[in-house]
Formats: sequence, structure tokens, C-alpha cells
Amino acid sequence: MNMDKKVIFSGVQPSGELTLGNYLGAIKNWVKLQDEYNCYYCIVDLHAITVPKEAKILRKRSLELLASYIACGIDPEKNTLFIQSHVSAHAELSWVLNCMTYMGELNRMTQFKEKAKKNEANLNAGLFTYPVLMAADILLYQADLVPVGHDQKQHLEIARDLANRFNNRYSETFKVPDPYITKVGARIMSLQDPTSKMSKSDENDNGYILLLDKPDAITRKIKRAVTDSENLVKYNDEQLGIKNLMTIYSTITGESIEEIESKYEGKGYGQFKGDLAEVIIEGLRPVREKFDYLMKNKDYLENIYMEGANIAEKTARKTLRKVYKKVGFIPRKFK
Repeated sequence: MNMDKKVIFSGVQPSGELTLGNYLGAIKNWVKLQDEYNCYYCIVDLHAITVPKEAKILRKRSLELLASYIACGIDPEKNTLFIQSHVSAHAELSWVLNCMTYMGELNRMTQFKEKAKKNEANLNAGLFTYPVLMAADILLYQADLVPVGHDQKQHLEIARDLANRFNNRYSETFKVPDPYITKVGARIMSLQDPTSKMSKSDENDNGYILLLDKPDAITRKIKRAVTDSENLVKYNDEQLGIKNLMTIYSTITGESIEEIESKYEGKGYGQFKGDLAEVIIEGLRPVREKFDYLMKNKDYLENIYMEGANIAEKTARKTLRKVYKKVGFIPRKFK
């Protein structure tokens, strides 16, 4: 690991299959970062159990997420890929930071308010303190940058506040992380409601495309995607549906919005949607093929997450030792 490079940390929950939005909005951009930064990519299974999960399904999804990362181009030789629960320092630092986090800060979290409405029967302490564990994830690795979507910016602010609060109380310990937000493709919207982010939790399965969707499913969902009556392939806020589809097209192909507008001038939505479906199918084909190969080679995946945890553990323990010393814990001695 090159210590002169800045550090990026990101974690994704193994809560279901990845969508096209996850890929274009986050993971595809991560591939471009792996030569320029020291990147830690974490499967945050501790976060996942804030909502009850069947054990075998959580294990399956965690392994599938690791395979998906690699299939999408995240190179295990260039990045540290690991599972959150394999590095106990995440939970340990989370407790210390919990003791420095104010109830009012957590009460203001927009995501908690939204989840509280949806999960009244399961309103557990983990949902409430979720941002503190997320702060621990980030601060353990002295992250300079954290790729975040607009819905996670508030959580990153708590991580920044806690880093500053700890540094001011105990002396300089943590780097204060900054958000890393990509401009193009940073927010892929639902195919059925272009005012909402594409999400696997969408009640209408026509609203999202999964990385592992079959070609006929992709074609069907794109054909059913919401547009408008203009029938003009133009990128503007009065045509949110077609704007979203153009963003997808541009992010996959690398063509500019202007080039796409010019290409489809005088052509209707039918041709554009047909071409877009093909672009997505071909763009995801190597991902699907690599994923299938990896899931048949689970020994390889096991080696990746074991090695990743070993690397992550060394960095995390170094930070945690500093924290424990500064808050006044007696260092553990070994015979």
C-alpha cells in the first residue's frame, strides 16, 4: 500500500442484489479511483442487521456482494476488500464514539426519521445509532475521502463532527474526511418515478434494473420506463424521465449528453429506448459473466476476504490503540 496516496473508504450493505443505480452511481466510478488512491471497500454486514435478516441469506448476500464488487472491476490486488464483522475494531470504536454523540444529533437524522416510519415494529437502538457505526467505519482508516450519495451526506457530517470533537477533546487523532461526489451518473433515478433514486426497495420492480437481470427483463423495464408526451430526446428538468434515461446512456457509453441529443434528433422515444436497452445489456454482460464465474469459485472469494480483513485489521487496530490510550483505557498486556 502506497502511504503517499490519499485514503478512500466506502461501505455497502449486503441487503440485496445491486442495481444499475449502484453500479453507475458508485461502483463504476470506484474503478477509476483504484490507481490514484488507497481504497478500502467494506461489506457492512453489521449495518445490515438493523433490519432482521435470516442468517443464511445474509451470508449468501455478503458473498454475492463481494463477487459483484470484483465483477464490476474492483481489483483485489489494488484495493482492500473485506467484511465489516471480520474487523472487531468497527464495533469497538463505535462504542467510544457513541459516548461522544449527542441524542439531538441522532434525532435530526433524516434517514432515521424515514426508517422509523417504515419500521415502527422494529424501532431498535441500532437504527438510531447507525450513523455512529458509519463514523467508526470511516475514521478507523483515517479516510481522506468518502464516496457518498446525497442521501448519505448528513451521515458523513456526523463523522466529521465526531472526528473534530474527539481531536479537540483528546488531541489530534482522526483525519476529518471530505465527501467524494461524482458529477456524472451520481444519481440514477427510478425508471417509474424519476423524482426518486433507483432502489431495490422500490415496490414496483419495473423501477429498477438489477446487475444480474436477464436481457429480456432489461428490455421490458426500459420499454416501460416513464417518459412524457414530448417524444423529444432532450436533457432538461421538464422531461425528468428522458433526462434520467439519457444519464444512464451517457454514463455507460461515455458519450456526452450533447452527442446523444444530436444522435437522436428527430427520432422518437421508441428507437432511443430500444438502443438504450442494448447499451445496458452489453454494458452489463461482462459483469454478469464474471459474477457467475466467481460464484463457482468460492475458495478464491474466501481468500480475498481473508486477506482483506488482515490488511484492514492492521490499520484499524493502529487507530483504535491511539483512541483507547487517549480516553484512558489501560493497554492490554500479553504473556
